[in-house]
Amino acid sequence: KEDTFEPLENVRISSSPNSSIVFTDAEGNFQINDVPAGDYSFEARKDGYLAKFEAVTITTDAEVEIVYELKVSTAGNTPPSIPVLTSPADNATNQNLTLDLTWTVTDANDEDELTSTVILRNDVTDEVVTFENLTATTLNLTNLAFSTKYIWQVVVSDGINDPVYSPIRSFRTKNFPDARFLFCKKIESNSVIYTADDAGNQLQLTSSAKNSFRPVKNLQAAKIAFMQSDGSQNHIYTMNYDGSGLFKVTNTVPIAAFNFDYAKFAWKTNGSQIIYPNFDKLYIINADGSGLTQIYQTPNGKFITECDWSYDGSVIALKVNDSNGYNVELYTINPFGALLNTVISGINGAINGIHLSANNQRIVFCRDITGFENANYRQLDSRIYMHNFGTGLTTEVPVEKPSGFNDLDVRFSPNEADLIFMSTSNDGISQRTIKKFTVGLLNSRINLFTNAVMVDWK
Repeated sequence: KEDTFEPLENVRISSSPNSSIVFTDAEGNFQINDVPAGDYSFEARKDGYLAKFEAVTITTDAEVEIVYELKVSTAGNTPPSIPVLTSPADNATNQNLTLDLTWTVTDANDEDELTSTVILRNDVTDEVVTFENLTATTLNLTNLAFSTKYIWQVVVSDGINDPVYSPIRSFRTKNFPDARFLFCKKIESNSVIYTADDAGNQLQLTSSAKNSFRPVKNLQAAKIAFMQSDGSQNHIYTMNYDGSGLFKVTNTVPIAAFNFDYAKFAWKTNGSQIIYPNFDKLYIINADGSGLTQIYQTPNGKFITECDWSYDGSVIALKVNDSNGYNVELYTINPFGALLNTVISGINGAINGIHLSANNQRIVFCRDITGFENANYRQLDSRIYMHNFGTGLTTEVPVEKPSGFNDLDVRFSPNEADLIFMSTSNDGISQRTIKKFTVGLLNSRINLFTNAVMVDWK
């Protein structure tokens, strides 16, 4: 037999001109005696195989050896049945992160050897994994992602006919555990949003094919708002905690600032509205995309880069700067645009990461104390500061920062006992790490997430 070389029994051997007819034994051997000298064509034939001919010249008193390799005949061979996907059920939910895919398939040709290929696609990341040359009709999957829809299909081949494709089915894994952290990671050239729990388990929420950044959760709305690139503009979107339910909030007026690595918007606590900057203007918009209204414009034409909205909704904090990110002013206004307090003005260098305390008595931010200014917005020694509105004092918060590093993008923890921020070398190219520090507690500077930025903690 061709390819496998196994012996074939009862193969009919004949010749033209006719000599005699014999059949092979269990070892696939045959012998024809007393064949007159001459030129012959010997044929090997067996049901289910293609006939094979060999030209042979017989000479007197000489033995001739003939070897046949018979190929299985495909004439009348039918393809396998369409695979039936049996488990998980189509659109099944709450599936474990380890599970078996099962399917059934039949073939009328008993000698056909069937192999299956499983195609599995992650609907969030668009990653496609192919499992080939499967001889069983089950496939064990491990390390699936939480809260993720998977799409799968089985392709079966008998090696003779065209492959047969099953219908496409999907299933969804169980929901991610209570995850209070959001942050961004770079995948190739795009920023991608992740969520994580206290144990460090992480789940990708947005597609790596899209540039999505600055996620901010709102507990009352049970939504995550974030920025996403849309052509030459950046707009605000919302999604559910698991990345589903994508909705574009802004349309006519995009979010715009001097540098989107530092641009920030803010939720109203009840989740009904969002405020965001567009250069020198501050807008408010309903979470359903309606009611777009300009509520403030800087009197000196400076750009609004960051905004924060107090827990009770009475105070809005703004960080404004020139087109290069410098000549910073940090102040608060009420929702009608009236000035309340000035925190910083008239200093050199970069400032970022504003966040109001729940009682409106404090605000934290980061400042490069060197006053260094350059076209690339490099910072040399960015430290964390806290301003007390009651006393009017601004003081550095010692968080055990090593020299040569910047602490950036600071935020209060939900209970305000800790600060969370991003730390990186001031060379501008090193790893970025999300860190946590318990205020007033020595040796409490710890790593939370590596290669991560734009953290949110709710």
